[in-house]
Amino acid sequence: MGRKAAVGLAVAAAAIGAVVALLVGSVAGVGGSTTTIVETSAASAPSGTVPSPARRPGTAFDPEALYAARAPGVVTIYANLGLDGTAQGSGFVVDRDGVILTNAHVITNAAEARTNVQGASAVYVEFADGERIGGRVVGWDLFSDVAVIRVKPADHALDPVPLGDSATVVVGEPVAAIGSPFGKQSSLTVGVVSATGRSIDSLAAGGFAVSNAIQTDAQINRGNSGGPLFDADGRVIGINAQIESTSGTNEGVGFAIPIDLARRSLEQLLRTGKVSYAYIGVSTQDVTPGIAQAFGLGAERGALVTRVEDGSPAGLAGLHGGSRTEAFNGQDVTLGGDLIVAIAGTKVDDADDVSRLVTTTLRPGQTVTFTVLRGKKRVSIPVTLGNRPSSG
Repeated sequence: MGRKAAVGLAVAAAAIGAVVALLVGSVAGVGGSTTTIVETSAASAPSGTVPSPARRPGTAFDPEALYAARAPGVVTIYANLGLDGTAQGSGFVVDRDGVILTNAHVITNAAEARTNVQGASAVYVEFADGERIGGRVVGWDLFSDVAVIRVKPADHALDPVPLGDSATVVVGEPVAAIGSPFGKQSSLTVGVVSATGRSIDSLAAGGFAVSNAIQTDAQINRGNSGGPLFDADGRVIGINAQIESTSGTNEGVGFAIPIDLARRSLEQLLRTGKVSYAYIGVSTQDVTPGIAQAFGLGAERGALVTRVEDGSPAGLAGLHGGSRTEAFNGQDVTLGGDLIVAIAGTKVDDADDVSRLVTTTLRPGQTVTFTVLRGKKRVSIPVTLGNRPSSG
């Protein structure tokens, strides 16, 4: 089946015989009585962030040295989820003010409930030396599966890890994951980047996807959720979040949230306690040269609009959805809708490009031009972007 992406609509998409498992682990008896506080007031961006070291082309990958330098900044997180039980995941310190990044599903019940999501009633952070302290939740972003926790710097020495640039990640480069699989604290696994630009399921209801996820064969398991994926220079390029397998345990296909997307969430959560995304309200499907030739489309690459949600920004702007479905080499192709070839002047080659641009580049309230082919005619359509509906 060809790739499809939803930007505001629910779609069914799952690999036959495979399941997607979030990497949070269940634990018994967190203990203690620290109450989690969700911060909603304005906060500044991390002031003590560690500068990213310069990339050293050709430098040998040294997992032993990387582990020695970075493991002290990786933590184990324990969360009391009330009636949903307790959970254990991983996280990492990003500045000397006590800011910690992890996954939203580590400190909320989002793994069980995609709507009416609730945060943990208590959160504890355990460092590599075994010392455990109380933390508080700043906020979470279900769309990108990112959460921010704070601890008091006076409560424990902090070893922030530097954040890298996921846009520069290439297939084949070595990576290292550090976390607490099954509660086994400060565990190291190594591998390579297996693929980039993957779309993986979001925690949020509504069929949304996380764009530009990093696929790796570095072994990650339950409890690794929220832990860092490092490049060879010891910079965080992703947050380990999901595995896809037939059993729900590691079988070599792991996915990490790209750090560029996580950084966007981090900055907004610290500033306002919530994260906003642009919204257009369409589902799209890839166009390949074969599909274009078979159905006489006007471009070899692009994103076919298969559906437009009523009352959405796309609907109000006049974008057209598909009207019929045809078969092509074993896949269904929805035809009759607009073919998006550019957004705000940026070329669109496939459905993932639409999702990526709307998620990472555009902002609610902007009016941007969608360039589409309607039949053989090239049309420029201004679309005023809305706010992605909240699911929790």
